[in-house]
Amino acid sequence: MPGPRPSAPPTAPKGAAAGADGPGPVRHRLAERIAPYSYIAPFFLLFAVFGLFPLLFTFYIALFDWNPIGDRTFIGFDNFTRLWDDGRFWNATRNTLSIWFLSTVPQLLAALLLAHLLNHVRLRFAGFFRMTMLVPYITSVAATTIVFAQMFDRDYGLLNWLLGLVGVGPINFLQSTGASHVMIATMVAWRWFGYTTLLYLASLQAIPRETYEAAAVDGAGGLKQFWHITIPSLRPIIIFTVVTSTIGGLQIFTEPLLAGRATPLTCGPTRECQTLTLFLYEQGFGGYEFGYAAAIGVALFAMIVVIALINYLLSTRIRSER
Repeated sequence: MPGPRPSAPPTAPKGAAAGADGPGPVRHRLAERIAPYSYIAPFFLLFAVFGLFPLLFTFYIALFDWNPIGDRTFIGFDNFTRLWDDGRFWNATRNTLSIWFLSTVPQLLAALLLAHLLNHVRLRFAGFFRMTMLVPYITSVAATTIVFAQMFDRDYGLLNWLLGLVGVGPINFLQSTGASHVMIATMVAWRWFGYTTLLYLASLQAIPRETYEAAAVDGAGGLKQFWHITIPSLRPIIIFTVVTSTIGGLQIFTEPLLAGRATPLTCGPTRECQTLTLFLYEQGFGGYEFGYAAAIGVALFAMIVVIALINYLLSTRIRSER
């Protein structure tokens, strides 16, 4: 009798030539790898168009004697050499750093202390008061500057009126370097004080209250708790506010422009409060020296990069200490 018929060999699955998993799974894995990049691509495209290209083009213009309505001549690094020897540039740099210091340091210290107090003192309608602290931040910079300029006015200002009550003569803030810096720094500090306080307060509320209670049981007073618990816990946000305030302070423009009403581009008859951005605007759009203005922008960019590197080093040190 004939034996059982041998079974037919198994046939290869359809699409085996395309690969072990077939073309569908391959396309699926490829899409999974590409999808994350497509999600973030719009940001990089916008950054390339509105961030990277203008930055590179600024470096390019800085190498030319560039007049937008005249000739464009390649001069190499002559604009930077001229910048180094220009006393107006160094005056604007000193003014910028002075205004930044007077506006940033007192503001951050006061915001830190107020946030610490608000975190420990229970207030009625606390949410309302926290919301009102953002009013200066959302107020127009132009409106704020105009109001403060009236308050600091020599003849009709509120501050000079109060000084007159105690026998102090009127101060012309725009004709005094130190007084003009105090005036502009006050505007900047008032605008950012509430915002910075809320940042600190939000970070403080993330600290468990049991930490402070345990410190109090161990005999630590309010000052020791502030120094050994509050400050270390706020180190990352303190670095963030210091860096952002520094970058913003280096780029200050609207306040000195509107404060110096008679001489807006120089902020005073003898450049008492002219900042780097004002000096850049004066050279670029006032004198049509775009190449020289671009060199000023490059110098300002270098200062910001230095601040960013300091932030990186501080952040690295904090992570290593943890």
